Amino acid sequence: MKKFIKWGFSLVFLAVIYVGYSNFQKFVLISGISAKWVSSGIFVAHRTQKSIEASDIHFSPVTWAKNEVDLENKSVTSTVFGFKSRTAVYREGLGSVVTNSDYDATAPYLIPKRNITSINLPFPYGDLPQKDTVFSTINYDKLKNVVETYFGKNTPENTTTALIIIYKNQIIAEKYADGFNKDTRLLGWSMGKSLMSAVCGVMDLQGKLSKDEPAPIDAWKNDERSKITIDNLLHMNSGLKWEEDYTKICDVTKMLFFETDMSKSQINKPFVGKPNETWNYSSGTTNLISGIIRQKFKNHQEYLDFWYTDLIDKIGMHSMLVETDLAGNYVASSYAWATTRDWAKFGLLYLHNGNWNGEQIMSEDWVKYTAIPTNGSEGVYGAQFWLNAGGHLPDVPKDLFFADGYQGQRVYIIPSKELVVVRLGVTFSVLEEQLKNRPVKTGENKDVVEFELNNISSNKLLKEILSVIE
Repeated sequence: MKKFIKWGFSLVFLAVIYVGYSNFQKFVLISGISAKWVSSGIFVAHRTQKSIEASDIHFSPVTWAKNEVDLENKSVTSTVFGFKSRTAVYREGLGSVVTNSDYDATAPYLIPKRNITSINLPFPYGDLPQKDTVFSTINYDKLKNVVETYFGKNTPENTTTALIIIYKNQIIAEKYADGFNKDTRLLGWSMGKSLMSAVCGVMDLQGKLSKDEPAPIDAWKNDERSKITIDNLLHMNSGLKWEEDYTKICDVTKMLFFETDMSKSQINKPFVGKPNETWNYSSGTTNLISGIIRQKFKNHQEYLDFWYTDLIDKIGMHSMLVETDLAGNYVASSYAWATTRDWAKFGLLYLHNGNWNGEQIMSEDWVKYTAIPTNGSEGVYGAQFWLNAGGHLPDVPKDLFFADGYQGQRVYIIPSKELVVVRLGVTFSVLEEQLKNRPVKTGENKDVVEFELNNISSNKLLKEILSVIE
């Protein structure tokens, strides 16, 4: 009996060792995700650890992580079942970042210089309350009911954190979930891609960048990749290989939670298609462009400053913070934070064709360029913005274009209706479950099918809003 028990314990021990070894990299990834998410939530958004763990990261397997917060040193250390810990630290002006073994907490670093002077004008052009206008064409009671339906229900489609609707420059509806308000910074995830595109638009107007120039990547100069242009990168049709799947260890998760310099993650990828012919959504491409933008300035300080001085603070998005990687690049693919009203200002800049209260921040032609569909996207993707040019959202005007982020972050712009809608939250659709019910058929574009499924709630929300203002 003793021998049997001994063997039993030995088998259990070996099983534990095997499971731990085979899942080690996965555990390291999970602890990195948890540390980063909690650190940014506490030190950027000024939320509590309890609220972040109960909502933002309350999904498997991230719930396996245990998080220890160091308020004095502004860091979070996370582990999974006691395996190798990961630490994320907050750096003033740069946000939170997952560290590595080479990280030196005492090393000095540059931070962006900002102009956050209060502007003595009503919203959206200043910091004073808006001058309210009552529109006779709007049924305000019905609009309030529409907004209410997206709050307070414990279902994935209704876990909305913030919703704001702006019509003809006026906030006509605004609501926040318990624990949030108009001053809460919220993560835009991939809406940062659209922000990066706007930075390119500002540089285009100033003659600092041309979308038609070859991408200035030394590693590509002597091979076929030399044909890739900045336009190809902006439209994500470079033809380069990239895997974007947040459910496993792949290109995008390795970039966001392991890489020191995220601008290099896409550089060494081979062709799997041809430039301007192969659409492949890639966060690595966006961060590659962030690195290209950095090359356009004399020094790193100018790169850091420009995003704020010539765009973000220029239009009064003073709450916004774009986080950097360990190498100092803005992580434009994923890590921009702002209040709901400041995200709305971003949408208004595009609604007004790049003009902000009389000043042209980017050209009207650039805004039009943003909404030119990528080849192969069937009208759903432009220059780092999502589109309805192909009519895949049947109840919404085709001129809709929008910034889109993970878990249902959206800045919708509908020029024909003079409308900007911002929806922020934890989940807006459950794609995996929807794909089970509506699998991709032979000959269909998987990315387009996913676009349609991801935006079922978008179509419904916008349809309901339009029904009460038309």
